[in-house]
Amino acid sequence: MPDLLPFVVSGLGVGAVYALSGVGLVVLYRSSGVLNFAFGALGALGAYVAWSMLESGWPQALAWAASVVVAMLLSLAYGRLIAPHLAQRNPTIRGIGTLGFALVVLGFTEWFWGEQPRRLVLPTDAGALELADVRLTYTRVIGLALAVAMMVGIGLLLARTRVGLKMRALANDRDLSALLGIRVLQVDTVAWVLSGAFAGVCGLLLANIVRLQATLLTFMVIPAFAAAIIGRLESLPATVVGGILIGVLEAVAIVVPGLASFRSATPFLVALLMIAFHQSNTRVA
Repeated sequence: MPDLLPFVVSGLGVGAVYALSGVGLVVLYRSSGVLNFAFGALGALGAYVAWSMLESGWPQALAWAASVVVAMLLSLAYGRLIAPHLAQRNPTIRGIGTLGFALVVLGFTEWFWGEQPRRLVLPTDAGALELADVRLTYTRVIGLALAVAMMVGIGLLLARTRVGLKMRALANDRDLSALLGIRVLQVDTVAWVLSGAFAGVCGLLLANIVRLQATLLTFMVIPAFAAAIIGRLESLPATVVGGILIGVLEAVAIVVPGLASFRSATPFLVALLMIAFHQSNTRVA
């Protein structure tokens, strides 16, 4: 039987980014009730902006910041200009709205930069930790640390701040919250900006760990959704654990006979199993 430990360690890096993406989705959903299918597309566009700036000789820190800011601004634009018009529609319509936005962003990205895969090189690629005979780059270590840190940060935001209290109130009942004087649009704006920031960071990390390609990064939202479903679109710790688990399962599937070529389907399988599990629990209750 093959030694699985190296594959487990290898899967931790991309799993951490899945976890981070899942947290970004849950934050928005808990405030506005919107499943943001544009998350991956926003991250991809931000990563391409960073790549272009680095190719032109801009400083690394400025390129990273620009990537996150672009994703935040696009997320904010959708949250202020389009999302309010769909706020009273059912969740399916609101989700389809973000899917349409994702296709627009994806189309622009492929038109402007082309479909050729690229690699976004980060300075943290130079150093690495050796775990189980596997070279775990500092980029992957940073991704894992960010997933935990941002989970804790968002948890504190929701539990200890006035904005967090308003976001939780909107998640429970938007109409009643509005009647009580909560400025729904302002709170939604905070949620969309936070989600955009997560998208920008995750786009940078995935463009480095996997590859920089608009279509690929756009559909990387699927593992994030699977992680969020594990957390029932509510629990941040469960979302982080789920994202890391999905990354590890994808890596381990390489050594399973007959499954290696289908390992990219792991997030879909996990999502379907968790949906079925939650549905069965709901019926029992």
